[in-house]
Parts: sequence; C-alpha cells; structure tokens
Amino acid sequence: MVVNKERMLAEFCELVRIGCSTRAEREVADAVKAKLAAIGMAVDEDDVAGKIGGNAGNVIGLLKGNVATAPTLLLSAHLDSVEPCGGIDPQLADGVITSGGDTVLGADDKAGVAGILEALRIIGETGVAHGDIQVVFTVAEEGGLNGSKNMDRGRLLADFGYVLDSGGAPGRIINAAPGQNSIKVVVRGKTAHAGVAPEEGINAIVVAGKAMAELRQGRIDAETTANVGVIKGGQATNIVPDYVEIACEARSRDAAKLAAQTAHMVDTFERVAAANGAKAEITVKGAYDPYVLTADMPVVALARQAAASIGLSPVLEATGGGSDANFFNAFGVPSAVLAVGMAKVHTTDEYIKEADLYKTAELVVAIVKTAAQVKK
Repeated sequence: MVVNKERMLAEFCELVRIGCSTRAEREVADAVKAKLAAIGMAVDEDDVAGKIGGNAGNVIGLLKGNVATAPTLLLSAHLDSVEPCGGIDPQLADGVITSGGDTVLGADDKAGVAGILEALRIIGETGVAHGDIQVVFTVAEEGGLNGSKNMDRGRLLADFGYVLDSGGAPGRIINAAPGQNSIKVVVRGKTAHAGVAPEEGINAIVVAGKAMAELRQGRIDAETTANVGVIKGGQATNIVPDYVEIACEARSRDAAKLAAQTAHMVDTFERVAAANGAKAEITVKGAYDPYVLTADMPVVALARQAAASIGLSPVLEATGGGSDANFFNAFGVPSAVLAVGMAKVHTTDEYIKEADLYKTAELVVAIVKTAAQVKK
C-alpha cells in the first residue's frame, strides 16, 4: 500500500483553501460530493441545513463492499472550521504544514477529510478487500456538533465507525469522552440609584458573584470539569443592576457525576440568590451524552490491530472534549475518534506534520483491510 503523497498533499491544500465557515459549508460540501462520486460512491446530502439555518447538509456516501461477511464501517470527519478560516494559504516548510499566520490552517478537520478520501482511492486502485463503507462528512461540528446532532439516525448504516478528528499522532485512539450540560442562569435583583439609595436595591451581579465563589469549578476530578464562561449584565455605574446572565457548563465522562455537578451548580445559584433576596432562573440543556468504549469492543480492538499492522503504537486515551462521535455512539453506532496529527487547533498557529497526513490515510486503509477479515 502506497499513499500518493503528491496527490494527497495537493488535495489537502485544495480543501483548506475552500471557504468552510460553520453553517456556510456549501462550497466545500459540493467539492467533496464530487470527489466521492468520482471515487465510485453513491452520494447524498441530508436535510440538516434547514434544521440548523445553514446552507449545506451532511454529505453521505456509500461504497458497496466486495466482502459480504465484513462489517459495515463508518468513516467520518467534519467540513467546517473555526474562524478565521477565510483565505487560508497553506505553507509547507521542513515537513510541516502551516497557514500564512493570519488564519487557522483547517487541519481541523480537513486532515480527516483528506485521509478518508485518499484511503478510498487507494482501496479502489489496489483492489483491497472490503465490506460496505459509509462516509459521513458533517457540517456545523464546531460550536455544538449541530450537523451530527440533527442527523436522522436512520441514515447511519454502519456496525461501528471512526471519526477522524483529534490531535496527536496517528495511533492515538479516543475511546471515552464526556457528556456536557449547558447551564444558563439569570439572577434577578432589584434596581435602585447607586448614589442616592443603594440600600433599596439588590445587586444581581454581586449576588451572582457570591454564588460563583461557592461553585466547584475547573477540574473537579479526572472525569469531570465545570466552567463559568460568560457573564452579561448591568446598565451603568450609577444603577444597582437588577439583572445578570451567566452561561456555564459541566462535563463528565461519568453520567452520574455529570448529574451531580449540574445539580450542585443549580442548587448553589438558587440557594445564594434566595439568601440575598434575589431570584435565580436556571435552564439546563443537555448538549451531548458521554460514551466509553472498552478495549475489547470490536471498534477499539480492530483499530488497535490495524494501527499495529502498519508500525504504529496504538494508545487508548480518554478526552475532555466532545465530537461527532458522541452522537454516533448515542445513535447506536459505536464510534472511536482517531488522531490525525493536527496541533494547536483553533489558533493561527495550527499546524500538521506532512508525515502524519499520509500516515492517517494508511491507517484508514489498514482499518478497512482488517475489518474485511472480521465477520459481522
């Protein structure tokens, strides 16, 4: 198996140059649809665009296999990038690909997209034995996993799958990720003139501050985190503020711990507000559920075997971040996240090693070949 390095590098650079803002992935969606069709896949686009206010849906492709007994694999990556992602100018120097310095590179997640596309081409060109392969290139992953979250789970055909969307060198396998609850708090106090009659007011910002001082936040334990991310409130320094809004989150890879941390945060705001004559109005929204894939599950065991077969040292790790895999797992398709070599993502210092780009494609091919030897 030989990766066509020149072809893959050119395609990666082509992909990152295409506009791909979240909910505005039309151009890159059209590009990958054409590429999948040229490879020989049946290609479709779902109706997620209308559900999320975007201009493109998730791109779904199916390649029929030549081994009827093999499991159906899901291969996935997302099409959007964080800002600034317009006018990306990829640079290659000393085996490292960067942007021009004023944008992100977009290896998050075009490295995953390019890895899948190159692997599919190798499979077709070399006659690799394989089962059915379903590709899902999602939209609006950044900022809420909205493409996968709003996907019709009935569209997923795979027995298990892989989401190519993590930092670290190829061979790193994410087998556990947290669930997240978003917590919106509105503290309502009482307005008054801050210079004439401050004692007649109830300062909502101060009450919120007292509550936040009591919160367990940051790193709670090895599986659990919490954060207060946004505070909005107040009108002027001469007005006692009667309103403040706080946006928080809790995460844990353990569902019971997630529930407990969320309850603690809700109780703290409610209790402190009441004790200070204010009121806390709280909305909790589950963003996504946690998942844990054990080492003996086929999705994990197969990835480890495939990685070792091409000279990689497979490493299982848990993460503190969410991905499309959270929803694929929730939809009943066990899905692990694979590292593709991206580094310093979500910054203008983002980069990827050229060698990791090629190794990602090799790993995907190895997974497909290994899966062909397994019976459903």
